[in-house]
Amino acid sequence: MTRRTHAALAAALAATLTLGLGACKNDKSDSGGSTTAGSTQAPGAASGSIVGGTPVKGGTLTVLSNQDFAHLDPARNWTMPNMDFGIRLLYRTLVTFKAEPGAAGSEIVPDLATDLGRSSDGGKTWAFTLKDGVKYEDGTAIKSADIKYNVERSFAPDLTGGPDYAQQYLAGGENYKGPLTGEHLAGIETPDDKTIVFHLKRPVAEFSYTATLPTFAPVPQSQDKGTQYDLRPFSSGPYKIETYDRGKQLVLVRNAAWDQSTDPVRKAYPDKIVVTQGLKGGQVDDRIIASEGADASTVEWMGLRPESIAKVLPKPDVKNRLIAEQQGCTDMLYPNTSKAPFDDPKVREALLYAVDRDAQVTANGGPAMADPATSYLPPALTGGTKVDSLKIPATGDVEKAKQLLKDAGKTDLKVSLTVSSGDKTRAEALQQSLAKVGIQVTITTADPSVYYDTIGDTKNAPDLAILGWCPDYPSGATFLPMVFDGRTIKEKGNQGNVEQFRDQATSDRIDQISAMTDVTEANKAWLQLNDDLLKKAPTVPLIWQRRPLLAGTNIAGAFGHPVWTGQWDFATIGLKDPSKSQG
Repeated sequence: MTRRTHAALAAALAATLTLGLGACKNDKSDSGGSTTAGSTQAPGAASGSIVGGTPVKGGTLTVLSNQDFAHLDPARNWTMPNMDFGIRLLYRTLVTFKAEPGAAGSEIVPDLATDLGRSSDGGKTWAFTLKDGVKYEDGTAIKSADIKYNVERSFAPDLTGGPDYAQQYLAGGENYKGPLTGEHLAGIETPDDKTIVFHLKRPVAEFSYTATLPTFAPVPQSQDKGTQYDLRPFSSGPYKIETYDRGKQLVLVRNAAWDQSTDPVRKAYPDKIVVTQGLKGGQVDDRIIASEGADASTVEWMGLRPESIAKVLPKPDVKNRLIAEQQGCTDMLYPNTSKAPFDDPKVREALLYAVDRDAQVTANGGPAMADPATSYLPPALTGGTKVDSLKIPATGDVEKAKQLLKDAGKTDLKVSLTVSSGDKTRAEALQQSLAKVGIQVTITTADPSVYYDTIGDTKNAPDLAILGWCPDYPSGATFLPMVFDGRTIKEKGNQGNVEQFRDQATSDRIDQISAMTDVTEANKAWLQLNDDLLKKAPTVPLIWQRRPLLAGTNIAGAFGHPVWTGQWDFATIGLKDPSKSQG
Protein backbone atom coordinates (compact mmCIF):
# COMPACT_ATOMS: atom_id res chain seq x y z
CA MET A 1 0.00 0.00 0.00
CA THR A 2 2.34 2.97 -1.12
CA ARG A 3 3.12 5.46 -4.30
CA ARG A 4 3.54 8.49 -6.78
CA THR A 5 6.03 9.69 -9.49
CA HIS A 6 9.78 9.08 -9.00
CA ALA A 7 11.18 12.51 -8.28
CA ALA A 8 8.16 13.85 -6.47
CA LEU A 9 7.89 10.80 -4.26
CA ALA A 10 11.52 10.85 -3.31
CA ALA A 11 11.50 14.58 -2.58
CA ALA A 12 8.37 14.38 -0.46
CA LEU A 13 9.50 11.34 1.46
CA ALA A 14 12.77 13.05 2.31
CA ALA A 15 11.76 15.02 5.34
CA THR A 16 12.01 15.36 8.97
CA LEU A 17 13.59 15.54 12.35
CA THR A 18 16.90 17.05 13.39
CA LEU A 19 17.87 19.03 16.43
CA GLY A 20 14.81 18.50 18.57
CA LEU A 21 11.11 19.10 18.85
CA GLY A 22 11.40 22.84 18.42
CA ALA A 23 13.50 22.54 15.29
CA CYS A 24 11.08 20.36 13.38
CA LYS A 25 8.96 22.09 10.80
CA ASN A 26 5.26 21.71 11.55
CA ASP A 27 3.26 23.86 9.18
CA LYS A 28 -0.20 24.30 10.70
CA SER A 29 -1.31 27.08 8.42
CA ASP A 30 -5.04 27.10 7.75
CA SER A 31 -4.84 29.72 5.04
CA GLY A 32 -5.33 27.16 2.27
CA GLY A 33 -3.39 26.60 -0.91
CA SER A 34 -0.17 24.59 -0.99
CA THR A 35 2.77 24.81 1.38
CA THR A 36 6.15 23.16 1.16
CA ALA A 37 6.37 19.89 3.07
CA GLY A 38 8.78 19.58 6.01
CA SER A 39 12.37 19.99 4.95
CA THR A 40 14.56 19.20 7.96
CA GLN A 41 16.61 16.02 7.85
CA ALA A 42 18.09 13.35 10.08
CA PRO A 43 20.63 10.61 9.39
CA GLY A 44 19.12 8.26 6.85
CA ALA A 45 16.13 10.51 6.16
CA ALA A 46 16.71 10.85 2.42
CA SER A 47 19.87 12.80 3.17
CA GLY A 48 21.99 10.13 1.50
CA SER A 49 23.54 9.11 4.82
CA ILE A 50 23.38 5.61 6.26
CA VAL A 51 23.51 5.00 10.01
CA GLY A 52 26.54 3.02 11.12
CA GLY A 53 28.51 2.89 7.88
CA THR A 54 29.07 -0.31 5.90
CA PRO A 55 28.24 -3.61 7.65
CA VAL A 56 30.61 -6.56 8.06
CA LYS A 57 29.27 -9.94 7.05
CA GLY A 58 28.24 -12.29 9.88
CA GLY A 59 26.67 -12.23 13.32
CA THR A 60 23.08 -12.07 14.52
CA LEU A 61 20.80 -9.12 13.90
CA THR A 62 17.96 -8.91 16.42
CA VAL A 63 14.68 -7.12 15.77
CA LEU A 64 12.65 -6.17 18.85
CA SER A 65 8.89 -5.99 18.30
CA ASN A 66 5.70 -5.55 20.24
CA GLN A 67 3.71 -7.70 17.80
CA ASP A 68 3.57 -10.63 15.43
CA PHE A 69 3.47 -10.32 11.65
CA ALA A 70 0.00 -9.95 10.18
CA HIS A 71 0.98 -12.23 7.27
CA LEU A 72 4.19 -13.59 5.73
CA ASP A 73 2.45 -15.55 2.96
CA PRO A 74 3.28 -13.48 -0.17
CA ALA A 75 -0.30 -13.84 -1.40
CA ARG A 76 -1.57 -12.22 1.84
CA ASN A 77 1.22 -9.80 2.78
CA TRP A 78 -0.09 -6.27 2.23
CA THR A 79 0.67 -4.22 5.31
CA MET A 80 3.64 -1.99 5.94
CA PRO A 81 6.30 -2.83 6.99
CA ASN A 82 5.57 -6.57 6.63
CA MET A 83 6.01 -6.34 2.85
CA ASP A 84 9.51 -4.92 3.28
CA PHE A 85 10.49 -7.78 5.60
CA GLY A 86 9.08 -10.53 3.39
CA ILE A 87 10.33 -9.14 0.06
CA ARG A 88 13.84 -8.31 1.24
CA LEU A 89 14.49 -11.49 3.24
CA LEU A 90 12.23 -14.43 2.34
CA TYR A 91 11.08 -14.10 -1.25
CA ARG A 92 11.96 -12.30 -4.42
CA THR A 93 9.59 -10.65 -6.88
CA LEU A 94 9.76 -10.08 -10.62
CA VAL A 95 10.83 -6.46 -10.05
CA THR A 96 11.91 -4.68 -6.88
CA PHE A 97 13.03 -1.29 -5.54
CA LYS A 98 16.66 -0.27 -5.17
CA ALA A 99 18.15 -0.68 -1.70
CA GLU A 100 19.17 2.96 -1.28
CA PRO A 101 17.95 5.88 0.84
CA GLY A 102 16.20 8.88 -0.63
CA ALA A 103 15.45 9.41 -4.30
CA ALA A 104 17.25 6.33 -5.57
CA GLY A 105 15.17 4.06 -3.36
CA SER A 106 12.03 4.82 -5.33
CA GLU A 107 13.57 3.48 -8.55
CA ILE A 108 12.77 -0.06 -9.68
CA VAL A 109 15.20 -2.67 -10.95
CA PRO A 110 14.81 -6.26 -12.19
CA ASP A 111 14.75 -8.91 -9.45
CA LEU A 112 13.81 -12.43 -10.57
CA ALA A 113 13.22 -11.05 -14.06
CA THR A 114 15.91 -10.06 -16.53
CA ASP A 115 14.32 -6.66 -17.15
CA LEU A 116 11.38 -4.49 -16.10
CA GLY A 117 8.97 -6.30 -18.40
CA ARG A 118 8.06 -5.88 -22.03
CA SER A 119 4.66 -4.48 -22.97
CA SER A 120 2.67 -4.96 -26.14
CA ASP A 121 -0.93 -4.62 -27.31
CA GLY A 122 -0.94 -0.99 -26.18
CA GLY A 123 0.06 -1.90 -22.62
CA LYS A 124 -2.49 -4.70 -22.16
CA THR A 125 0.09 -7.50 -22.41
CA TRP A 126 3.24 -7.76 -20.29
CA ALA A 127 5.95 -10.41 -20.59
CA PHE A 128 8.83 -11.19 -18.21
CA THR A 129 11.75 -13.59 -18.55
CA LEU A 130 13.33 -15.16 -15.45
CA LYS A 131 17.07 -15.01 -14.82
CA ASP A 132 19.24 -18.09 -14.97
CA GLY A 133 20.28 -19.64 -11.66
CA VAL A 134 17.44 -18.44 -9.41
CA LYS A 135 16.58 -21.16 -6.88
CA TYR A 136 14.50 -22.05 -3.84
CA GLU A 137 15.96 -22.99 -0.48
CA ASP A 138 16.09 -26.70 -1.47
CA GLY A 139 18.14 -25.90 -4.59
CA THR A 140 15.36 -26.48 -7.11
CA ALA A 141 14.91 -23.93 -9.89
CA ILE A 142 12.29 -21.21 -9.69
CA LYS A 143 9.91 -21.56 -12.63
CA SER A 144 7.53 -19.12 -14.28
CA ALA A 145 4.65 -21.47 -13.36
CA ASP A 146 5.44 -20.85 -9.67
CA ILE A 147 4.88 -17.11 -10.06
CA LYS A 148 1.68 -17.79 -11.95
CA TYR A 149 0.58 -20.10 -9.15
CA ASN A 150 1.09 -17.46 -6.45
CA VAL A 151 -0.79 -14.84 -8.47
CA GLU A 152 -3.61 -17.36 -8.81
CA ARG A 153 -3.50 -18.04 -5.05
CA SER A 154 -4.20 -14.35 -4.45
CA PHE A 155 -7.71 -14.95 -5.84
CA ALA A 156 -8.52 -17.68 -3.29
CA PRO A 157 -11.31 -16.61 -0.87
CA ASP A 158 -9.51 -18.23 2.09
CA LEU A 159 -6.26 -16.35 1.51
CA THR A 160 -7.52 -12.95 2.57
CA GLY A 161 -5.66 -9.71 3.16
CA GLY A 162 -3.29 -9.53 0.20
CA PRO A 163 -2.86 -7.08 -2.68
CA ASP A 164 -5.76 -7.20 -5.12
CA TYR A 165 -4.13 -5.65 -8.18
CA ALA A 166 -4.22 -9.04 -9.93
CA GLN A 167 -7.98 -9.19 -9.46
CA GLN A 168 -8.33 -5.66 -10.78
CA TYR A 169 -5.98 -5.94 -13.73
CA LEU A 170 -5.92 -9.51 -15.09
CA ALA A 171 -8.22 -10.57 -17.90
CA GLY A 172 -10.65 -13.36 -17.09
CA GLY A 173 -10.35 -13.05 -13.34
CA GLU A 174 -13.85 -11.81 -12.55
CA ASN A 175 -15.19 -15.11 -11.23
CA TYR A 176 -11.93 -16.92 -10.59
CA LYS A 177 -11.55 -18.47 -7.11
CA GLY A 178 -7.95 -19.64 -7.10
CA PRO A 179 -6.03 -22.77 -8.11
CA LEU A 180 -6.92 -25.11 -5.24
CA THR A 181 -9.76 -26.68 -7.25
CA GLY A 182 -7.41 -27.32 -10.15
CA GLU A 183 -8.58 -24.39 -12.25
CA HIS A 184 -5.95 -22.03 -13.62
CA LEU A 185 -6.22 -18.47 -14.87
CA ALA A 186 -6.14 -18.09 -18.64
CA GLY A 187 -5.01 -14.46 -18.29
CA ILE A 188 -1.52 -15.68 -17.37
CA GLU A 189 0.54 -17.74 -19.78
CA THR A 190 3.78 -19.62 -19.07
CA PRO A 191 4.94 -20.87 -22.49
CA ASP A 192 8.16 -22.20 -20.91
CA ASP A 193 9.88 -22.34 -17.51
CA LYS A 194 11.49 -18.93 -17.98
CA THR A 195 8.64 -16.88 -19.49
CA ILE A 196 5.48 -15.47 -17.94
CA VAL A 197 2.94 -13.35 -19.84
CA PHE A 198 0.16 -11.33 -18.23
CA HIS A 199 -2.94 -10.35 -20.21
CA LEU A 200 -4.71 -7.35 -18.71
CA LYS A 201 -8.27 -6.05 -18.95
CA ARG A 202 -6.98 -2.61 -19.85
CA PRO A 203 -3.64 -0.91 -20.51
CA VAL A 204 -1.57 -0.43 -17.35
CA ALA A 205 1.47 1.68 -18.13
CA GLU A 206 2.93 1.16 -14.64
CA PHE A 207 2.59 -2.64 -14.50
CA SER A 208 6.34 -2.93 -13.85
CA TYR A 209 5.68 -1.26 -10.49
CA THR A 210 2.82 -3.66 -9.80
CA ALA A 211 5.29 -6.52 -10.27
CA THR A 212 7.20 -5.32 -7.17
CA LEU A 213 4.39 -6.60 -4.93
CA PRO A 214 4.65 -9.92 -3.05
CA THR A 215 1.82 -11.25 -5.23
CA PHE A 216 4.50 -11.61 -7.91
CA ALA A 217 6.79 -13.80 -5.79
CA PRO A 218 7.04 -17.52 -6.59
CA VAL A 219 5.28 -20.26 -4.64
CA PRO A 220 5.73 -23.86 -5.87
CA GLN A 221 2.43 -25.73 -5.84
CA SER A 222 4.06 -28.67 -4.06
CA GLN A 223 4.83 -26.46 -1.05
CA ASP A 224 1.46 -24.74 -0.75
CA LYS A 225 -0.33 -25.40 2.52
CA GLY A 226 -3.23 -23.00 2.13
CA THR A 227 -3.69 -20.74 5.16
CA GLN A 228 -0.84 -22.57 6.93
CA TYR A 229 1.66 -21.27 4.36
CA ASP A 230 1.76 -18.12 6.50
CA LEU A 231 3.85 -20.05 9.04
CA ARG A 232 6.52 -21.26 6.65
CA PRO A 233 6.88 -19.54 3.27
CA PHE A 234 9.26 -21.51 1.05
CA SER A 235 12.24 -19.23 0.54
CA SER A 236 13.46 -17.79 -2.73
CA GLY A 237 15.32 -15.02 -0.89
CA PRO A 238 18.60 -14.87 1.05
CA TYR A 239 17.12 -16.28 4.27
CA LYS A 240 14.84 -19.15 5.24
CA ILE A 241 12.76 -19.75 8.34
CA GLU A 242 14.44 -21.93 10.96
CA THR A 243 11.74 -21.57 13.64
CA TYR A 244 8.59 -19.51 14.04
CA ASP A 245 6.67 -19.42 17.32
CA ARG A 246 3.89 -16.98 16.52
CA GLY A 247 3.78 -13.95 18.73
CA LYS A 248 7.06 -14.91 20.40
CA GLN A 249 9.98 -15.40 18.04
CA LEU A 250 10.92 -15.81 14.38
CA VAL A 251 14.43 -17.04 13.52
CA LEU A 252 15.85 -16.72 10.02
CA VAL A 253 19.06 -18.39 8.85
CA ARG A 254 20.90 -18.20 5.55
CA ASN A 255 19.39 -19.81 2.47
CA ALA A 256 22.44 -21.58 1.04
CA ALA A 257 20.80 -21.88 -2.39
CA TRP A 258 20.44 -18.11 -2.79
CA ASP A 259 22.99 -16.80 -5.27
CA GLN A 260 24.24 -13.25 -4.73
CA SER A 261 25.30 -13.04 -8.39
CA THR A 262 21.62 -13.16 -9.43
CA ASP A 263 20.60 -10.57 -6.83
CA PRO A 264 22.41 -7.20 -6.81
CA VAL A 265 19.86 -5.66 -4.38
CA ARG A 266 20.00 -7.86 -1.26
CA LYS A 267 23.34 -7.94 0.59
CA ALA A 268 22.42 -10.50 3.30
CA TYR A 269 25.03 -9.35 5.81
CA PRO A 270 23.90 -11.13 9.03
CA ASP A 271 24.24 -14.90 9.39
CA LYS A 272 21.03 -14.97 11.40
CA ILE A 273 18.09 -12.65 12.01
CA VAL A 274 16.02 -13.07 15.17
CA VAL A 275 12.71 -11.25 15.58
CA THR A 276 11.73 -11.17 19.25
CA GLN A 277 8.02 -10.42 19.59
CA GLY A 278 5.52 -9.61 22.31
CA LEU A 279 7.61 -6.90 24.00
CA LYS A 280 6.16 -3.69 25.35
CA GLY A 281 6.93 -0.66 23.17
CA GLY A 282 8.60 1.30 25.95
CA GLN A 283 10.71 -1.74 26.85
CA VAL A 284 11.97 -1.94 23.27
CA ASP A 285 12.92 1.75 23.22
CA ASP A 286 14.74 1.61 26.55
CA ARG A 287 16.75 -1.45 25.58
CA ILE A 288 17.95 0.09 22.31
CA ILE A 289 18.63 3.48 23.90
CA ALA A 290 20.86 1.76 26.49
CA SER A 291 22.30 -0.53 23.79
CA GLU A 292 24.01 -2.83 26.30
CA GLY A 293 25.43 -6.24 25.44
CA ALA A 294 23.42 -8.05 22.76
CA ASP A 295 21.05 -5.07 22.54
CA ALA A 296 23.79 -3.15 20.74
CA SER A 297 23.02 -5.39 17.73
CA THR A 298 19.29 -4.70 17.69
CA VAL A 299 16.82 -2.52 15.81
CA GLU A 300 13.21 -1.82 16.61
CA TRP A 301 10.30 -2.90 14.46
CA MET A 302 7.38 -0.49 14.86
CA GLY A 303 8.99 2.80 15.80
CA LEU A 304 9.92 4.92 18.78
CA ARG A 305 7.11 5.45 21.27
CA PRO A 306 6.01 9.11 21.59
CA GLU A 307 7.02 9.24 25.24
CA SER A 308 10.54 8.07 24.34
CA ILE A 309 11.30 11.07 22.12
CA ALA A 310 12.48 13.10 25.12
CA LYS A 311 14.96 10.33 25.98
CA VAL A 312 16.54 10.46 22.53
CA LEU A 313 16.67 13.96 21.06
CA PRO A 314 18.72 15.64 23.85
CA LYS A 315 21.46 12.98 23.59
CA PRO A 316 23.60 13.40 20.45
CA ASP A 317 25.08 9.89 20.67
CA VAL A 318 21.57 8.37 20.75
CA LYS A 319 20.00 10.80 18.29
CA ASN A 320 22.65 9.85 15.73
CA ARG A 321 21.20 6.34 15.75
CA LEU A 322 17.70 7.61 14.97
CA ILE A 323 16.13 7.80 11.53
CA ALA A 324 12.78 9.44 10.79
CA GLU A 325 11.59 9.07 7.23
CA GLN A 326 8.19 10.42 6.34
CA GLN A 327 5.94 7.45 5.80
CA GLY A 328 4.21 8.81 2.71
CA CYS A 329 0.87 7.61 4.10
CA THR A 330 -2.30 9.23 5.36
CA ASP A 331 -3.84 8.11 8.64
CA MET A 332 -7.62 8.45 8.51
CA LEU A 333 -10.73 7.97 10.61
CA TYR A 334 -12.95 5.48 8.77
CA PRO A 335 -16.70 5.77 9.46
CA ASN A 336 -18.79 2.74 8.48
CA THR A 337 -20.79 4.32 5.64
CA SER A 338 -22.87 1.17 5.11
CA LYS A 339 -25.12 1.88 8.07
CA ALA A 340 -26.51 4.69 10.21
CA PRO A 341 -25.47 7.21 11.25
CA PHE A 342 -22.57 7.41 8.80
CA ASP A 343 -24.59 6.53 5.74
CA ASP A 344 -25.63 10.20 5.91
CA PRO A 345 -23.09 12.47 4.11
CA LYS A 346 -23.91 15.36 6.46
CA VAL A 347 -22.96 13.30 9.51
CA ARG A 348 -19.70 12.35 7.83
CA GLU A 349 -19.05 15.98 6.94
CA ALA A 350 -19.63 16.84 10.59
CA LEU A 351 -16.82 14.44 11.48
CA LEU A 352 -14.46 16.40 9.20
CA TYR A 353 -15.11 19.54 11.23
CA ALA A 354 -15.34 17.86 14.64
CA VAL A 355 -11.95 16.17 14.68
CA ASP A 356 -9.09 18.05 16.33
CA ARG A 357 -6.13 17.06 14.15
CA ASP A 358 -3.70 18.99 16.34
CA ALA A 359 -4.78 16.73 19.21
CA GLN A 360 -4.04 13.75 16.97
CA VAL A 361 -0.53 15.07 16.35
CA THR A 362 -0.03 15.51 20.10
CA ALA A 363 -1.37 12.02 20.84
CA ASN A 364 1.04 10.64 18.28
CA GLY A 365 4.07 12.25 19.95
CA GLY A 366 4.00 15.82 18.74
CA PRO A 367 5.39 17.61 15.67
CA ALA A 368 8.53 15.46 15.67
CA MET A 369 6.34 12.47 14.89
CA ALA A 370 3.55 13.77 12.65
CA ASP A 371 1.82 16.68 10.91
CA PRO A 372 -1.95 17.28 10.68
CA ALA A 373 -3.29 15.93 7.38
CA THR A 374 -5.31 18.26 5.18
CA SER A 375 -6.17 15.91 2.32
CA TYR A 376 -6.42 12.22 1.51
CA LEU A 377 -3.38 12.18 -0.77
CA PRO A 378 -0.17 12.68 1.26
CA PRO A 379 2.49 15.17 0.13
CA ALA A 380 4.34 12.19 -1.39
CA LEU A 381 1.56 12.00 -3.98
CA THR A 382 0.99 15.73 -4.48
CA GLY A 383 4.40 16.79 -5.74
CA GLY A 384 5.85 17.33 -2.27
CA THR A 385 3.28 19.96 -1.33
CA LYS A 386 0.59 20.07 1.33
CA VAL A 387 -2.81 20.46 -0.33
CA ASP A 388 -5.63 22.04 1.71
CA SER A 389 -8.81 22.68 -0.27
CA LEU A 390 -11.30 22.69 2.63
CA LYS A 391 -9.28 25.00 4.91
CA ILE A 392 -10.68 23.43 8.09
CA PRO A 393 -8.72 24.62 11.16
CA ALA A 394 -6.35 21.97 12.49
CA THR A 395 -8.14 22.20 15.83
CA GLY A 396 -11.51 21.64 14.16
CA ASP A 397 -14.65 23.76 14.00
CA VAL A 398 -17.02 22.62 16.75
CA GLU A 399 -19.85 24.99 15.89
CA LYS A 400 -19.83 24.03 12.21
CA ALA A 401 -19.90 20.34 13.18
CA LYS A 402 -22.81 20.87 15.57
CA GLN A 403 -24.78 22.70 12.90
CA LEU A 404 -24.22 19.91 10.36
CA LEU A 405 -25.43 17.32 12.86
CA LYS A 406 -28.45 19.46 13.66
CA ASP A 407 -29.26 19.82 9.95
CA ALA A 408 -29.04 16.04 9.62
CA GLY A 409 -31.32 15.53 12.60
CA LYS A 410 -28.63 13.45 14.28
CA THR A 411 -27.71 14.67 17.73
CA ASP A 412 -26.52 12.83 20.85
CA LEU A 413 -25.07 10.00 18.81
CA LYS A 414 -23.49 6.93 20.42
CA VAL A 415 -20.92 5.09 18.28
CA SER A 416 -18.16 2.49 18.61
CA LEU A 417 -14.50 3.00 17.70
CA THR A 418 -12.10 0.07 17.24
CA VAL A 419 -8.37 0.74 17.14
CA SER A 420 -5.12 -1.20 17.30
CA SER A 421 -3.94 -1.43 20.90
CA GLY A 422 -1.03 0.91 20.17
CA ASP A 423 -3.45 3.65 19.09
CA LYS A 424 -5.45 3.91 22.30
CA THR A 425 -4.09 7.38 23.11
CA ARG A 426 -5.14 8.63 19.69
CA ALA A 427 -8.54 7.02 20.16
CA GLU A 428 -8.99 8.86 23.44
CA ALA A 429 -8.11 12.14 21.75
CA LEU A 430 -10.77 11.43 19.13
CA GLN A 431 -13.23 10.53 21.84
CA GLN A 432 -12.67 13.94 23.43
CA SER A 433 -12.98 15.77 20.08
CA LEU A 434 -16.25 14.11 19.16
CA ALA A 435 -17.72 14.54 22.65
CA LYS A 436 -17.58 18.31 22.11
CA VAL A 437 -20.11 18.01 19.27
CA GLY A 438 -22.38 15.51 21.03
CA ILE A 439 -20.99 12.21 19.71
CA GLN A 440 -20.30 9.69 22.46
CA VAL A 441 -17.60 7.18 21.53
CA THR A 442 -16.96 3.75 23.07
CA ILE A 443 -13.41 2.53 22.42
CA THR A 444 -12.42 -1.08 21.78
CA THR A 445 -8.81 -2.15 21.19
CA ALA A 446 -7.57 -5.10 19.12
CA ASP A 447 -4.15 -6.74 19.02
CA PRO A 448 -2.12 -5.41 16.06
CA SER A 449 -1.72 -8.90 14.58
CA VAL A 450 -5.51 -9.30 14.15
CA TYR A 451 -6.56 -5.66 13.79
CA TYR A 452 -6.83 -5.62 9.98
CA ASP A 453 -8.81 -8.85 9.96
CA THR A 454 -11.11 -7.42 12.64
CA ILE A 455 -11.99 -4.21 10.86
CA GLY A 456 -11.94 -6.00 7.48
CA ASP A 457 -14.95 -8.15 8.42
CA THR A 458 -17.64 -6.06 6.72
CA LYS A 459 -20.60 -7.69 8.46
CA ASN A 460 -19.17 -7.04 11.91
CA ALA A 461 -17.25 -3.84 11.24
CA PRO A 462 -17.30 -1.14 13.95
CA ASP A 463 -18.85 2.30 13.47
CA LEU A 464 -15.40 3.90 13.37
CA ALA A 465 -11.82 2.72 12.89
CA ILE A 466 -8.39 4.32 12.56
CA LEU A 467 -5.86 3.17 9.99
CA GLY A 468 -3.56 4.57 7.35
CA TRP A 469 -3.20 4.00 3.64
CA CYS A 470 0.15 3.99 1.88
CA PRO A 471 0.68 3.81 -1.87
CA ASP A 472 2.25 0.49 -2.92
CA TYR A 473 4.41 2.18 -5.53
CA PRO A 474 4.75 5.76 -6.77
CA SER A 475 1.34 6.37 -8.36
CA GLY A 476 -1.90 8.02 -7.28
CA ALA A 477 -3.61 4.99 -8.82
CA THR A 478 -2.55 3.00 -5.77
CA PHE A 479 -4.27 5.26 -3.26
CA LEU A 480 -7.68 6.69 -4.16
CA PRO A 481 -9.04 3.63 -6.02
CA MET A 482 -8.02 1.32 -3.19
CA VAL A 483 -9.63 3.40 -0.45
CA PHE A 484 -12.71 4.78 -2.19
CA ASP A 485 -13.79 2.47 -5.03
CA GLY A 486 -16.77 0.43 -3.84
CA ARG A 487 -15.86 -2.41 -6.17
CA THR A 488 -12.82 -3.27 -4.01
CA ILE A 489 -14.93 -4.10 -0.95
CA LYS A 490 -14.69 -7.70 0.25
CA GLU A 491 -16.85 -9.45 2.82
CA LYS A 492 -13.75 -10.78 4.61
CA GLY A 493 -10.25 -9.34 4.52
CA ASN A 494 -11.48 -5.92 3.40
CA GLN A 495 -8.27 -3.89 3.32
CA GLY A 496 -8.61 -0.49 1.70
CA ASN A 497 -12.24 0.59 1.51
CA VAL A 498 -12.82 -0.24 5.18
CA GLU A 499 -15.43 2.52 5.34
CA GLN A 500 -17.47 0.56 2.73
CA PHE A 501 -17.99 3.66 0.59
CA ARG A 502 -20.01 2.92 -2.55
CA ASP A 503 -20.44 5.81 -4.95
CA GLN A 504 -21.02 5.24 -8.64
CA ALA A 505 -19.75 8.66 -9.72
CA THR A 506 -16.46 8.00 -7.92
CA SER A 507 -16.07 4.56 -9.50
CA ASP A 508 -16.81 5.98 -12.95
CA ARG A 509 -14.24 8.74 -12.51
CA ILE A 510 -11.63 6.24 -11.31
CA ASP A 511 -12.17 4.26 -14.52
CA GLN A 512 -11.79 7.38 -16.62
CA ILE A 513 -8.52 8.39 -14.93
CA SER A 514 -7.16 4.85 -15.04
CA ALA A 515 -7.66 4.80 -18.81
CA MET A 516 -5.55 7.94 -19.31
CA THR A 517 -2.28 7.31 -21.11
CA ASP A 518 -0.78 10.71 -20.26
CA VAL A 519 0.70 10.35 -16.76
CA THR A 520 0.78 14.12 -16.17
CA GLU A 521 -2.91 14.48 -16.98
CA ALA A 522 -3.72 11.46 -14.83
CA ASN A 523 -1.87 12.99 -11.87
CA LYS A 524 -3.87 16.21 -12.21
CA ALA A 525 -7.06 14.18 -12.37
CA TRP A 526 -6.19 12.25 -9.19
CA LEU A 527 -5.64 15.58 -7.41
CA GLN A 528 -9.04 16.84 -8.51
CA LEU A 529 -10.69 13.59 -7.46
CA ASN A 530 -9.03 13.99 -4.07
CA ASP A 531 -10.77 17.36 -3.65
CA ASP A 532 -14.10 16.03 -4.94
CA LEU A 533 -14.01 13.13 -2.49
CA LEU A 534 -13.31 15.40 0.47
CA LYS A 535 -16.67 17.05 -0.15
CA LYS A 536 -18.36 13.63 0.19
CA ALA A 537 -16.35 12.89 3.35
CA PRO A 538 -16.11 9.10 3.12
CA THR A 539 -13.20 9.26 5.61
CA VAL A 540 -11.50 11.93 7.72
CA PRO A 541 -7.79 12.72 7.14
CA LEU A 542 -6.02 12.78 10.51
CA ILE A 543 -2.22 12.93 10.34
CA TRP A 544 0.82 12.32 8.16
CA GLN A 545 3.18 10.27 10.28
CA ARG A 546 6.92 9.89 10.30
CA ARG A 547 8.52 6.59 11.25
CA PRO A 548 11.15 7.21 13.95
CA LEU A 549 13.31 4.09 14.29
CA LEU A 550 16.23 3.56 16.62
CA ALA A 551 19.26 1.32 16.03
CA GLY A 552 21.75 -0.15 18.49
CA THR A 553 25.34 1.04 18.60
CA ASN A 554 26.59 -2.04 16.69
CA ILE A 555 24.18 -1.60 13.77
CA ALA A 556 25.44 -0.60 10.32
CA GLY A 557 23.94 -0.07 6.86
CA ALA A 558 20.70 1.20 8.39
CA PHE A 559 18.30 3.58 6.67
CA GLY A 560 14.57 3.93 6.23
CA HIS A 561 13.33 2.91 2.81
CA PRO A 562 11.18 5.61 1.16
CA VAL A 563 8.73 3.16 -0.41
CA TRP A 564 8.00 0.91 2.58
CA THR A 565 6.88 3.79 4.81
CA GLY A 566 10.35 4.53 6.15
CA GLN A 567 10.95 1.04 7.59
CA TRP A 568 14.52 -0.26 7.77
CA ASP A 569 15.62 -1.66 4.46
CA PHE A 570 16.38 -5.23 5.49
CA ALA A 571 18.26 -5.77 2.23
CA THR A 572 21.31 -3.90 3.50
CA ILE A 573 21.22 -3.76 7.28
CA GLY A 574 23.89 -5.55 9.30
CA LEU A 575 26.47 -5.21 12.05
CA LYS A 576 29.67 -3.23 12.57
CA ASP A 577 31.30 -6.03 14.56
CA PRO A 578 29.60 -9.45 14.25
CA SER A 579 31.62 -10.81 17.17
CA LYS A 580 29.70 -8.51 19.53
CA SER A 581 26.34 -10.02 18.63
CA GLN A 582 24.86 -13.06 20.33
CA GLY A 583 22.61 -15.90 19.20
